[in-house]
Amino acid sequence: MTEVLRDGVAIIGAGKVGVGLARALRRAGVRCSLRPGRTTLPFRPFLSSVLVLAVRDGALGGLVRELRERGLVGAGTVVVHVAGALDASVLGELRPICAGVAQMHPMISFADPRFPPTLRGGHVHVQGDPEAVRRVRKLCRCIGMKPRTFPRLDTVAYHAAAGLVANGAAALAAAGTTLLTRAHVRPEAIPHLLGPLIRSVADNVEALGLPAALTGPVRRGDPQAVLRHLETIRRLAPELAPLYLALVRAQIPLARRLGDAPADAFNEMEQSLAHVDPAAHQH
Repeated sequence: MTEVLRDGVAIIGAGKVGVGLARALRRAGVRCSLRPGRTTLPFRPFLSSVLVLAVRDGALGGLVRELRERGLVGAGTVVVHVAGALDASVLGELRPICAGVAQMHPMISFADPRFPPTLRGGHVHVQGDPEAVRRVRKLCRCIGMKPRTFPRLDTVAYHAAAGLVANGAAALAAAGTTLLTRAHVRPEAIPHLLGPLIRSVADNVEALGLPAALTGPVRRGDPQAVLRHLETIRRLAPELAPLYLALVRAQIPLARRLGDAPADAFNEMEQSLAHVDPAAHQH
């Protein structure tokens, strides 16, 4: 075990993130304890190298106050939370009794404690007091994650971007499921179709970046294909038409940057969609 984490890691919060981190740390050979929440706090202080608060954003303030009032953090322990929209200042009142505080937010989707995500290769935003940041960076590297620090980060915007991509992808998969079901694809087959598709997009985004990861008729500058898609969606799943139109319009600037089709093709696409009523049903 690395000397920086010689006293192990304690985690408060046995939800999706807490369980996922605990499993990864134990597999890496780091001693790790896991407590469900405030109702299981010990009578003696945490003396671990790192104390991770993996509770919901709204529960952080109350947990921090209780840790401070009961003196439950050792002077040699650093405290870190995993909330994305809150910086390290939410832990500020623990600074007088610990070795430092920090935020660490994994840019990873945790959906179910019974199915923890693969953390290796994922990135983590880390910011806070120097000693806390040093230990948290070591913790992240132990489980194969890549710590990053973005100066002057707007944490709310950062968290919103993470939610837009992760939860937006899940919502898109749900929309695709609706359309595939109405296209007579067997429901039990759909997750096996969409999972690899989403993974391939993720691979393209990571390896190629944007706009190069874009594919499909918008990139090719094919307005007729887009209109055929829209007509079919209106027939089979009209409630998805506004979503489809919004996503097509979001793709056009990316396609223009790629330049795989002449500008006139994208102009035609925009013009053909300009007066489309997304709520209209075609019969």
